[in-house]
Amino acid sequence: MALPVHIEALDKAFSGIGVDEKSLISILTNSNEEHKRSLRKGSSKLFIEDENGFERWDQSSIKILKHQFNRFRDAVVLSLLHPWERDARLIEKAIRKGPKHYNVIVEVACTRSSDQLLGARKAYHSLFHHSIEEHLTHIKGRERKLLVALVSAYRYEGTGVNEDVAKSEAQILYEAINNGDKNKLLDHEDAIMILATRSKQHLQALYRHYSQSYGKTLAQDLEGEGILKDTVECLCTPQTYFTRVLEAAVKEDADEESKRALTRVIVTQKEQLVQEGFVPNKIQDILLGLYKDFLLASIASGDIK
Repeated sequence: MALPVHIEALDKAFSGIGVDEKSLISILTNSNEEHKRSLRKGSSKLFIEDENGFERWDQSSIKILKHQFNRFRDAVVLSLLHPWERDARLIEKAIRKGPKHYNVIVEVACTRSSDQLLGARKAYHSLFHHSIEEHLTHIKGRERKLLVALVSAYRYEGTGVNEDVAKSEAQILYEAINNGDKNKLLDHEDAIMILATRSKQHLQALYRHYSQSYGKTLAQDLEGEGILKDTVECLCTPQTYFTRVLEAAVKEDADEESKRALTRVIVTQKEQLVQEGFVPNKIQDILLGLYKDFLLASIASGDIK
């Protein structure tokens, strides 16, 4: 018969993000059939007893468990890919999966350098025999115009900023947000032009002027505006965006896509996280097994050039 400590250890091995493989090996390889039967009876998270008294797996729980086992594999594959191929595949998957995933397109388009984004566009040609822009034309929603503009950008990366223009464009965005229908922002040509063509240095100056002039940040004024808020944060305050994504991933009620974002952000942004002083203990208590070891090692190596 399985001892309560074994049942508790089994439940704990599946209780975070990832799987505690070492505990599973220890428990299962030292269990006979009777022991495993009592484990099944005691593990209500994974097994249910039907009307005939037969312990069978709970289909929804096993589906979740498969996702947990795949996390380490996904992190390894994402880490091994050439950055251009990785970003091209992230964008293609986001386009295919629909509106709830468009933030990934924004993330790639707005947090990579001009050359990195151009490289992802070239990789997309080789992998999918179409351009990103062409595939984005299949989007029926109003996000299409902004997304096409963002992925097509090749931003100036010098340090020069015209403060007067930045202040003027902060006013344009303020008026577009506050003097009209927020739902029409995705159709506002000046707003899209500013977000899609200006350098990040210019947009960060604009962000500062907005806050100074109107008493709140541009991101705060776009609260609830999804893709537009993501765009502004990725361009102007990427550390805020990535912190928000990571915090959403480790919430107790986080959905599967939020948890997957944890892998994406840590693997693709480890240098940025180190530079911004990201503290691993924010996530290490909820991660498990090889997946935990891999992600924490990735962060630890983020300052290695």
